Amino acid sequence: MSTLTPELIRKCRRCGQELNLGTLECEHCQALVYAQELDRLADGAKVLEARGQFRQAREQWLLSLRFLPPGSSQASQIAEHVRDLEQADSQIAAQPSSQLQAAPKTNDHPWAKRLGPLGPLAIFLAKAKFFLSALLKLKFLFSFVAFFGLYWALWGPKFGIGFAVLILIHEMGHYIDIKRRGLPADMPVFLPGFGAYVRWQALGVSLETRSAVALAGPLAGFLAALACAAVWWQTGSPLWAALARTSAFLNVLNLIPVSMLDGGHAILALSKMERIALLVACVGLWLTLGEGMFILVALGAGYQAFFAGDFPAYPSRKTTAYFIGVLTALGLLMSVLPRHGIGGR
Repeated sequence: MSTLTPELIRKCRRCGQELNLGTLECEHCQALVYAQELDRLADGAKVLEARGQFRQAREQWLLSLRFLPPGSSQASQIAEHVRDLEQADSQIAAQPSSQLQAAPKTNDHPWAKRLGPLGPLAIFLAKAKFFLSALLKLKFLFSFVAFFGLYWALWGPKFGIGFAVLILIHEMGHYIDIKRRGLPADMPVFLPGFGAYVRWQALGVSLETRSAVALAGPLAGFLAALACAAVWWQTGSPLWAALARTSAFLNVLNLIPVSMLDGGHAILALSKMERIALLVACVGLWLTLGEGMFILVALGAGYQAFFAGDFPAYPSRKTTAYFIGVLTALGLLMSVLPRHGIGGR
């Protein structure tokens, strides 16, 4: 059990304003006063969960609730996760001791404790990571084959396969960014006619990290579009120009700050003023480049700034710069491409 006793913090680490005694959230910038302590507790709890030490992990999460404002979304998520850990711990405690003694070699693995006589099977499956990984890869491969098969049929083999690969690169941007942070994630799953997604565990992860993961896909999409544009520049082939413009257009579309899109996840780390800055930047891009898609992003940012009302406790200027930077890069690329492919006139 952790004995974390942080020092009394008298000034906000973000804006430097004086804090009232016992406050958990800065009244000026809405930053969490004990954000660093919360990160350390979350990291420790995840390590304990990975070892199957659910009781100790639950105690770590409960400690973190002391440093979160009651009623906050983070506190609600952690409370729900604590209930899940409590249930898992009770299942282990309810296992008959005779069954545990009958298979002493299986006690080193948490699933063996929970499954009792099926413990040897649990250990076998745990060690068969190669086969489980292969199954997950098959799910990825089958869905990807179905995905590009649809677009092959709609637009022909060259554009259809190119389009599917561009979507794959976008999703791998998310996947690689998650994995480099040491977080668990599944390979992308493709939904023909709809899109694709990467499933990952975001519990205990800061809004800034979630936003960075969300923006990593459009960034990868921009790099893929840039590569296509370079091939078009060298060859003059309209196919590569169409692929480049389509990729850039779809990634701008995906940055509209609405639910289910990457922009909707990324904007959660932005304060009201930062969302207004995003709105102004998008209007500027529209007026400068003449790309109407930026009006939709601006409208989404305006709604999130003036009507959503769900502002973060710890806003991120870094995310604001990242968001505007990716949009600007995509817009500049679209402005030099011929208007072929999706989004052309």
